Amino acid sequence: MKATKLNLLHVRSIPIRTFWISAIAFFICFFAWFGIVPFMPDVVKDLGLTPAQKWNSIILAVTGTVFARLLIGKLCDKYGPRLCYTWLLIIGAIPVILIGLAQTPFQFLLCRFFIGFIGASFVITQFHTSIMFAPNIVGTANATSAGWGNLGGGANRLGMPLIAAAVVSFGVADELAWRYSMIIAGFVCFLMGLIYYFFTQDTPKGNFSELRKTGNMPVLKKDKVSFLSTLKDYRVWILFLVYAACFGMELTVYGTMDDYLQNTFGLERITAGNIVLSFALMNIFARTLGGFFGDRFGKLKGLRGRVLFLTFILMAEGIMLSVFSMTTSLVVGIIFLVAFSLTVQMAEGATFSVVPFINKKAIGSISGIVGAGGNVGAFLAALLLKSKSAMAESAALKANASLGEEAAKTAQAAAASGAVSSGYFVIGIFVVVAAISALAIKFSTADEEAVLLEMDGKRTLSTVEA
Repeated sequence: MKATKLNLLHVRSIPIRTFWISAIAFFICFFAWFGIVPFMPDVVKDLGLTPAQKWNSIILAVTGTVFARLLIGKLCDKYGPRLCYTWLLIIGAIPVILIGLAQTPFQFLLCRFFIGFIGASFVITQFHTSIMFAPNIVGTANATSAGWGNLGGGANRLGMPLIAAAVVSFGVADELAWRYSMIIAGFVCFLMGLIYYFFTQDTPKGNFSELRKTGNMPVLKKDKVSFLSTLKDYRVWILFLVYAACFGMELTVYGTMDDYLQNTFGLERITAGNIVLSFALMNIFARTLGGFFGDRFGKLKGLRGRVLFLTFILMAEGIMLSVFSMTTSLVVGIIFLVAFSLTVQMAEGATFSVVPFINKKAIGSISGIVGAGGNVGAFLAALLLKSKSAMAESAALKANASLGEEAAKTAQAAAASGAVSSGYFVIGIFVVVAAISALAIKFSTADEEAVLLEMDGKRTLSTVEA
């Protein structure tokens, strides 16, 4: 049976055990995905990356995930989340290990592209929790597992340097520590794949393969939902846009905020990094709040209530980012950055409190498409910021070349700050537009009644229906 409560201590329960393992697997994937970020100064020096190649590495890191997320959702519908997660972790470990062996900029960029594939772990996590928890709690379960997994994207800023320090203590040269650290992260991914295979199952009733053999999961023509029909559902594409406007912007901020804080407010790199780490740590509770309030509004106003809350919190996110982009005071800037952090992560949780109800027979495919939207948003936002920043920095360097190296660097930092600031403002406006578009998501009376029946316990959806 699906779990109706998120009792985190009830680890003998299949849904709760699945929740914990999927969240930990997601954390490890994000830890490895962004594991190279704390070492970028070392990588630039070691491999001789140009500024353009550094920006390209950020873009490639989120580009590969788009393709992986689109594919993995359909594979989950067909083969089940257990096998999909197992193979994603095992195969995804390969480029994580290989990046530690890269000798040229091209090899490094290629590895960053393929490492991005493990970002598809998000889709499997959301799919697995969606079929393990009942409608009254599924939003909270999805948001919490995703939020705690997202922590890996910020925890590596503390964890990776610690791993590097441990490696150095064994006699490894400082300049090689980043390589060994990434190799270690790759092996952890591989081991987690084995754990996922042996300690989880696809549904509360068993694995997909077993259910098909016993006839408890018949593959009937009338139950099939083609991928094409999923693509034709306009609601899927609105949620694609919505997720681009929340998770995509979170990824963008992860990759650019360190430099922005240094250039705009004159902070030291360590201080800026700690602020960004704090931003990531808000995933402990912020994304859960989005799912929680999504469930609450769903209980009060039905499926439409979930959409209304998503619209509200997404609009708040856009406003917070736009205001932050205009602040010149560090104190005021931190206040609005915290507000943005809270609302962007709540919007992510609220999005996946809506996703499981679009089409219960194609949760994997829909999760994949919506999840890919986040990376498309990050890709486009990174292109915007790269183009603005590159042009502004080049112009500043050219105009101040005769004033000396120090003056040129100061002008370059100011130009980069202004370019990224205007980019953040534009992105904030886009988020507000995406929020307004969410209001177009509609559900039929039959959909509303079906959810009410399931929540009242009058009907229990089978694994096939879910």
